[in-house]
Amino acid sequence: MNTPVLQIKNLGIDFGGLTAVNNLNMEVHAHEIIGLIGPNGAGKTTVFNMLTKVYDPSRGTILLNGQDIAKMDTVAVNKAGIARTFQNIRLFQNLSVIDNVKAGMNNQFVYSIADMLFHTRKRRSNEEMIEEEALKLLKIFHLDDLKDTEAGSLPYGAQRKLEIARALASEPKLLLLDEPAAGMNPQETEELMETIRFVRDTFDICILLIEHDMNLVMNICERIYVLNYGMLLAKGSPEEIRNNEKVIKAYLGD
Repeated sequence: MNTPVLQIKNLGIDFGGLTAVNNLNMEVHAHEIIGLIGPNGAGKTTVFNMLTKVYDPSRGTILLNGQDIAKMDTVAVNKAGIARTFQNIRLFQNLSVIDNVKAGMNNQFVYSIADMLFHTRKRRSNEEMIEEEALKLLKIFHLDDLKDTEAGSLPYGAQRKLEIARALASEPKLLLLDEPAAGMNPQETEELMETIRFVRDTFDICILLIEHDMNLVMNICERIYVLNYGMLLAKGSPEEIRNNEKVIKAYLGD
């Protein structure tokens, strides 16, 4: 198998005297949809925060396409190819739908401060290109008719789609989804599953998702990692995880 898009080796982080995550080893390969599950407080979002350098790990290695991201900050990690969404939707509520997507395209702004101040042809050309690319993304998610609508006025499911579209605007190699089905009804969750598969196939990226909805996880993920008390409890296919006695006892229930 080729070099993993994401490779985590012996990853851990301490907060004061508390070890939140310890000795975590994971891999995500091209075109995979991988689940990261576990009880509340197991350390799942902490892992995402380390991957995006919101937190600096206390130990271990994170490789993105074989490149160590240890010395990168959050912006550099995003430019290198990791984008994420959040459990609690973090859109620019008062900005339009299309401006939210354009905000995610900071990697594509190529004009200088002088170009900006003097409104040069280079700036106009670049902004026209960004507008076109943002609209293409909105069309993919059937949000183009709402491009001038304030993001905060969208229905919940549409806000989720917009957040994913904004994350994709940075052209990531790996997309991190933090509880994308939170607050959704069964119909919205079913549509979300189709959206996630569509995103993986259309953009040819890999996806790592945190989720408590086991129907979504079991039906969409090729492999699943289970965290408990900050440590890896189990890993395997959905069928293996569903029948793992340690996982049933710690998380899935009898």
